[in-house]
Amino acid sequence: MRAITHLRRLLTDILAGRGIPWPEKTTIEPPRDPRFGDLATNAALMAAKAAGQKPRDLAETLRRDLADADPGLTVEVAGPGFLNVTFPPSFWQATIPDILDREGQGGYGRTELGAGRRVQVEYVSANPTGPLHIGHGRGAALGDSLARILRAAGFDVSTEYYINDAGRQMRLLGTSIRLRYLELHGREVAWPEDWYRGEYIIDLARELVAIHGATLLDMPETEATDICQLYGVDSIMAGIKKDLADFRVSHEVWFSEKTLVSGGRVEATLSDLKARGLAYEKDGAVWFASQSLGDDKDRVLRKSSGELTYFASDICYHADKFARGFDVVVDIWGADHHGYVPRMTAAVTALGKSPDSLKVILVHLVNLLRGGEQIAMSTRAGKFETLADVVAEVGADAARFMFLSRKSDSPLDFDLDLVKRQTMDNPVYYVQYAHARVRSVFAKAAERGIAAGEPNAARLARLDTPEDLGLLRLLDQFPEVVETAAATYSPHLVSYYLRDLSGRLHSYYAAHQVLACGDDELTRARMLLLDAVALVLRAGLALLGVAAPEKMERT
Repeated sequence: MRAITHLRRLLTDILAGRGIPWPEKTTIEPPRDPRFGDLATNAALMAAKAAGQKPRDLAETLRRDLADADPGLTVEVAGPGFLNVTFPPSFWQATIPDILDREGQGGYGRTELGAGRRVQVEYVSANPTGPLHIGHGRGAALGDSLARILRAAGFDVSTEYYINDAGRQMRLLGTSIRLRYLELHGREVAWPEDWYRGEYIIDLARELVAIHGATLLDMPETEATDICQLYGVDSIMAGIKKDLADFRVSHEVWFSEKTLVSGGRVEATLSDLKARGLAYEKDGAVWFASQSLGDDKDRVLRKSSGELTYFASDICYHADKFARGFDVVVDIWGADHHGYVPRMTAAVTALGKSPDSLKVILVHLVNLLRGGEQIAMSTRAGKFETLADVVAEVGADAARFMFLSRKSDSPLDFDLDLVKRQTMDNPVYYVQYAHARVRSVFAKAAERGIAAGEPNAARLARLDTPEDLGLLRLLDQFPEVVETAAATYSPHLVSYYLRDLSGRLHSYYAAHQVLACGDDELTRARMLLLDAVALVLRAGLALLGVAAPEKMERT
């Protein structure tokens, strides 16, 4: 990032001095082939029209101007007008004190991209009808990590869980528990087609027997179902909160859907939409005119039976979000809700907000594997692996890293056997071991009375091999990775980066001795490099909510 920032600043000043504004769509990035330098830019191609010059002619001018502005740079013109820029080793060596100095200032990688803009991230928000399963776990890891990354990039972030504690599914939960309660008392029952079958329903019914004895048997069905529903929701939510805490996931706000309905706020939102011509009555139902706002058809808000739809509550909920002053709201949903995105975007537009103020991230399914075989899961049938069980088996670190190892809208194979192995083919072990490896070097150095010392220019100049410079260039990219992950809502980019950095570190060990190189100054220089690598690994793992252990065994 220092390299990109430096080159961008030079080019901006040079272009401004020639009366040329910074052109849109200008890119500055490492070339795919390192033979073409450290960075490549299309600035001349993008600015040629405004400059009134041919792209290659402007590129030649910029090449000379860059060489004058920073004699340490090597600049070449390639193709129709690309600029390939190579920095001197001293530039990359200065990355180390930059990393070490920032460790006491909030950490290397933090930027001001967000400039304090307020973002709300809502994630998990599972219906309190059963324990969290691993699909919820993937969304939880994604939301929690995204919040960490956005904060590191300078955004003011609030995290929230929307509790769907109103509506038909809650009633069905209460009915399922009441019927199990009746069954435990020897009563014959008729099961609804879509009732909840999990063992946890029986457990809840047993708890109600312990609390109420047989008193619910003589109550009217509606009253007994109310008691069962309330107890079930409270118990399940308590379990959800514990599971999330064990998974190192937290929410600052727990928002109840029931408060919107009981407080009349949903009805107020419908009235407002009607008054503005965005909702209308037809066939005894209330409809949202979403087709006029980009959806493929209009949507029902209140059925002819008088029952409110989930969509009605969701519009009201998002109105409440924006009323709280958020600039952007991020919703993390399961991939099966993809059809819901256009209607929610239409709703946000109807609320007077830009469609860009809503960001929906879809989370694809997780295929859980054991012994090479996929485990079949069904929440309603009660056949699923709970998040709690997976975390208990493999640990929060392994689970979180695996959930964040791929882009969220791609399917994920989660191999339980693989992530328990203490081997380099285990992705989380591969990265954590890189950090532990560095700390092991420092522990051995301390035993021998060796200290890295100050990162002065003369000492750092010893870091001049291709492996040294490769690590330094990669370390320089970390702040940009954080910014890109924040700007694109993509925590997996941090995971990718950490694996690349770990791979470079493991290769470095294969190529170079550190404590036994026979040169004290070179040892100190390499220790400083490794210390910087460890700090970046720890910072990146923290953004994923994964620990950076000091010691690890290798098998």
